[in-house]
Amino acid sequence: MIKTIYHGSNKIIEKPLFEFGKTYNDYGLGFYCTEVLDMAKEWGVSKDNDGFANIYELETEGLTLLDLNSSEYTILHWLEVLLENRIFDITNSLAQEEELNKQKAELATLNEQRIQELERISGLTSEQAKEYLLKNFTVPYKDYDIITGYRADDSYFSFAQDFINGAISVRQLGNAMKLGNLGTQFVLKSKKAFKAIQYKGYEVAESAQWFSKKELRDKTARRQYFDVEKNRRQRGDLYIVQILDEEIKPDDSRLR
Repeated sequence: MIKTIYHGSNKIIEKPLFEFGKTYNDYGLGFYCTEVLDMAKEWGVSKDNDGFANIYELETEGLTLLDLNSSEYTILHWLEVLLENRIFDITNSLAQEEELNKQKAELATLNEQRIQELERISGLTSEQAKEYLLKNFTVPYKDYDIITGYRADDSYFSFAQDFINGAISVRQLGNAMKLGNLGTQFVLKSKKAFKAIQYKGYEVAESAQWFSKKELRDKTARRQYFDVEKNRRQRGDLYIVQILDEEIKPDDSRLR
């Protein structure tokens, strides 16, 4: 089966190189693409420079695919892969940043006990959370030729940090990753996958058009997160503290 994929970049890439690039991307070393042309154009531009949406065809027959968004996995499996490859700042998050600004504006009404509890959760639990997820939600992603899953870009990465810091629940994290319609990324991981890709050309992405769309998508997701999802707690929500206390495993129905 032939699949058309796109790679946003500041340059034309006719021949993607195996084992070349940044090792600290979401799923480690790989060639990061999307199945949506417009998304590649957003990813390819910067504030002051145009970019390119490189176009490829990929023969997927014979290639193994790991879909982290499938029903076989939970959002915590996706997060575990992220923890293996990205650097998490466990001392800061969007939720904590918002809380700090709120504290400055409403200093007289602060609840000291609540602040202390948030500090306890963020400081003591986050390292334990990383260790627990890495041990119990391991995904053999390095065994696959291709990986598809959420892209932890800009604000979306901060949503994941908020969960690790105890600010949002599993359900809220799953919903937050859908805000702004960022979509999923399509990542070539193996030498076999790189041999199956064929360059077909490119489209220019003009910064004046596509950077503003990129910024708007991120700002929209951030605004929706603060206005809707962060404060919409429901009975039965699972937070990282509870997952640690109960030693919840991947087969727990509450994670679905």
